[in-house]
Amino acid sequence: MSLREDAVLVLKGYPGQEELRALYLDHLAAHPDGMWKSCGDGHLTASALVVDPSRGRVLLTLHRKLRRWLQMGGHCEPSDDTLERAALREAAEESGIAGLTLLPGGPARLDRHHTPCAWHLDVQYAALAPAGALEAISDESLDLRWFPYDEVAAVADASVVRLLEATRARL
Repeated sequence: MSLREDAVLVLKGYPGQEELRALYLDHLAAHPDGMWKSCGDGHLTASALVVDPSRGRVLLTLHRKLRRWLQMGGHCEPSDDTLERAALREAAEESGIAGLTLLPGGPARLDRHHTPCAWHLDVQYAALAPAGALEAISDESLDLRWFPYDEVAAVADASVVRLLEATRARL
């Protein structure tokens, strides 16, 4: 199964956000390259909010290019065979944390936003940090920091806040 086929299955099985979910599926139907950064009309991306529920906190990255506090995530790569693995790979690369696991049940949210390269049709997951996790900043970040749940709204945009709310509801 290709990454594109996996994305279609994930989206068809995702409950909620019907209008946005339909937009993602329509995009993939109209763009055979809709999974890749090279698709100038937009492309699917995969991200994961790294959470430490035992300490009531989330790990956010200060994105080097966008200069905003965000969850870990980014473009799919040819080596990714599922959206889940793409999200987990991005989260591990950008957080430096080994042993992350995704919350079961598929994506936590969908979020469409414009970036300097194109529209991102982001499929957002939640990743659990293992006990004693040690983060390490990546080249894609200016900073990497744990924030208590109640401080996220003060530093991040509404998209990240909605992802945190969806994640906490699933915890």
